[in-house]
Amino acid sequence: MGVREAPGPWPGLASQALLARARASVARALSPQLPAFVDRGQGAILYDVDGRAYIDLAGGVGCLAVGHAHPRVVRAVQEQAARFFHTDYAVAPYEGYVAVCERLCASAPGRFPKKAALFNSGAEAVENAVKIARAYTGRSAVVAFEGAFHGRTYMALSLTSRVVPYKASFGPFAPEVYRVPYPYPYRSPFPTDEETVEFCLRKLEDLFTLHVEPERVAAVVVEPVLGEGGVVVPPPPFLPRLQEVCRRHGILLVVDEVQTGMGRTGRMWASEHVGVEPDLLVVGKSLAAGLPLSAVVGRGDVVDAVREAGIGGTYVGNPLSCAAALAVFEVFEEEGLVERARRLGEQILAALRILQQDCRVVGDVRGLGAMVGVELVKDRDRKTPAPESTDFVLRHAAERGVVVLKAGVYRNVIRILAPLVIGEEELGRSLSVLADCIREAEALPGS
Repeated sequence: MGVREAPGPWPGLASQALLARARASVARALSPQLPAFVDRGQGAILYDVDGRAYIDLAGGVGCLAVGHAHPRVVRAVQEQAARFFHTDYAVAPYEGYVAVCERLCASAPGRFPKKAALFNSGAEAVENAVKIARAYTGRSAVVAFEGAFHGRTYMALSLTSRVVPYKASFGPFAPEVYRVPYPYPYRSPFPTDEETVEFCLRKLEDLFTLHVEPERVAAVVVEPVLGEGGVVVPPPPFLPRLQEVCRRHGILLVVDEVQTGMGRTGRMWASEHVGVEPDLLVVGKSLAAGLPLSAVVGRGDVVDAVREAGIGGTYVGNPLSCAAALAVFEVFEEEGLVERARRLGEQILAALRILQQDCRVVGDVRGLGAMVGVELVKDRDRKTPAPESTDFVLRHAAERGVVVLKAGVYRNVIRILAPLVIGEEELGRSLSVLADCIREAEALPGS
């Protein structure tokens, strides 16, 4: 597949006209990364209103494991739309909601009876997981991690760990939120993974001594891989040892798999890589192929601690989203997308690690399955972040027909969350473009 097939300026004239309209009517905060407006998508390809094609390595920020407009998902949504759009499950229930909960309970890790509740966004699911944990434990405090991203609503934003742009000017935040370091091997001051994990867990125990007694902590909320925080993969012992600490103190472990779940890391749930069985699992993004649907699934006794009507919402578990989710589960099974994610990750990491060998701006290449990050630095010894180089890569890759994300506390990580249905030619082409742009970024003055 070629890129930038249409002649003329970029962005094209139709996109320029839409950008002018957006500047006049859309809130400034919602400034799009891609200056070209999308007309349609298919698989791992986006087409803009001027006819140009783009290989999509962003996947709607990880929402599109099954790709754009998968025929099975489209058909399921169309069939549901012809029947009814909405009732509110708490008013007039429907089978789709139950069927999605059944699939989640069967799929989620844990050798115990499970129940699930559906919501709209990842942030909503995180907030409700905290509510459920507080209801079950009778405790109020919550522990989160440095570099975490859990959403933008107030409880979720209180758990999120980055000031600009997420928290600046928006305080005060929810009380009783405490924070400890997350194991970040590339930036750890310790020479071994074991020492890095030990330091972070010791800081958690110090928290219980210095700031909040563990008997007052309802939950520890953790991402198995930091997503927005820079695709930081912790050493394998971290999550199991964290769960041991939680169990020792009667604290619930809430694992936020909004981004890592639904096959992204080469297992259906990233928790499975290290044998962790969360008390509560938070699900979202690719669950419904981009339609708004999220969930909390976990121990039945924990989920049922909330009184009748204590959680819910008008649109949660919308019938169209439920139909899409059930189709997504079928696509995963029929097309082997979990295994595909594992193979994709191997290909992407191998290609980028070859680039790392002779490109000094590439400080680190890391990932788990098809969730990959490339951290750009100004010098490898000091590991000084290079956000300007990252912006350069994103801008020039888009101009050449590849859409990719950035992440990281310092905004210096290129983040790849490609649809798992991406073809070999598309993947090869996109990685070639990325490599060229990274090499050009390295040649910039001051890089």
